[in-house]
Amino acid sequence: MRFLTLITCLLLAACTPTRQGEAVADDTPPNVLLIVVDDQGYADFSPFDNYGGAAHTTSMARLAATGTVYSQAYVSAPVCSPSRVGMLTGKNQFRWDGPASWGPGLPQEVKTIAEYLRGAGYATARIGKNDLGRNFHAKYAEREYPLRHGYDEFLGFNAHAHDFWLLDSTIRARTPDPYGTSAVLGPLLHNEGEKSYGEGYLTDILTDEAIAYLTDEERGESPFFLTLAYNAVHHLIHEVPQRYLDLYDVAPIDNYDPADSLAYGQHPVGSYSAYYDKYSRLGAIEEDPLRRYYLANLHCLDDNIGRLLDALEAGGLDRNTMIVFLSDNGGSPLTGADNAPLAGGKYSLWEGGIRVPLAVSWPGHVAAGVREDRVVSALDILPTVARAAGVALTDSTLDGRLLEEPDSDRLLVWKWQKTWAVRRGDYKLTNTDENHWKSRPSAQYIAPISDSLTLKLFNLADDPGERRDLSAELPDKVRELEAAYQRWCTEHLEHY
Repeated sequence: MRFLTLITCLLLAACTPTRQGEAVADDTPPNVLLIVVDDQGYADFSPFDNYGGAAHTTSMARLAATGTVYSQAYVSAPVCSPSRVGMLTGKNQFRWDGPASWGPGLPQEVKTIAEYLRGAGYATARIGKNDLGRNFHAKYAEREYPLRHGYDEFLGFNAHAHDFWLLDSTIRARTPDPYGTSAVLGPLLHNEGEKSYGEGYLTDILTDEAIAYLTDEERGESPFFLTLAYNAVHHLIHEVPQRYLDLYDVAPIDNYDPADSLAYGQHPVGSYSAYYDKYSRLGAIEEDPLRRYYLANLHCLDDNIGRLLDALEAGGLDRNTMIVFLSDNGGSPLTGADNAPLAGGKYSLWEGGIRVPLAVSWPGHVAAGVREDRVVSALDILPTVARAAGVALTDSTLDGRLLEEPDSDRLLVWKWQKTWAVRRGDYKLTNTDENHWKSRPSAQYIAPISDSLTLKLFNLADDPGERRDLSAELPDKVRELEAAYQRWCTEHLEHY
């Protein structure tokens, strides 16, 4: 059974019974809940056949049971900032980002999914991570700030990461570098101000705030679009409530304290950057506990997703809420994430960096309990959600398309710093390398077969792990895909 087309289902919705036997009117736009998690491994997702068995993802499996999961879903970049810009806009962010960098930003003229839905009468909110690569600490006035690109409300942070425990103004005042480039600590940004938490764990807090938003009677009768962007399971993965550390038999590590002498590299003693660097790779944390800290962090995340699903069901909101769940990029080699059988991981255009878990649930409209093996993209979220909400798209240059739209000849392209990749059908051509690991970053990491910028060709249907380079055997296919990539760039890129 394949993913049901939205056209057919919308026509049938009026006579489709809900879980409690009530019909959903065919002109009722759905609520939309977009759940984005951070750096989850491809094999750390139980609905997939390649599930490694160790990760506790029963709540994510609930989503799969009520919807469709995609085994060949891609994001538009192998790191968080550009990937999130792509999923927010439905466009390859390197269209305007010449260097294909960590910081593509959000041009004023590029419309977001939140702007489309708010223009159609949706109440819009973003809770959690907001990371579009630019203007992290300029805060409120910039285009990258959520209130400036379509969200009515925002509670979260602007950075690649945020400390899971340290969420108040006191710690920020004591820290020499509270606004590091990779991670921040202290109060969360809240609309045009801040919100400080003297206690609590960030994954729990984000879920609490999301549930409060979903159940807020003052929001009125308008449908909602809520983006819930967790920073789990990003660094610092060892920061987990004690009950989860106990489940995985790992010892707690003291939280950051600026009074400690944490000299690390060029960082000043007592800086948060020193602490962050110390615990974001093997070294202070050994290989075996690294994986168990990751699993504990993921278990906590999954339990929180379960709390969110429970709240939707308790309020009857599940009957007309479209839920989209995905990871922002492949699992990080530095956290113990498992991407098997895929090579590489976050930071590269090997499959392990760009192929991610994706699930879509919408009772009565999306086929339940189905695994879809077609190639799809996070860029498809915007047009798919817009179609479900009855919103007309005004941008004719979108790279996304409807998730249920079959196309065996679809061309997907990636550009990331000096590397690029292209996929059409079963074949992928790439010049990607990954030579920045001086040693194996974790036990789960599957090293790529090459660390050079030479062209490599793979048949992903037979070889998803990219272990056999076919470029010498199929030179015509190499030329075909290289020409297709060059042609796409010539036609679409501003800085090509």
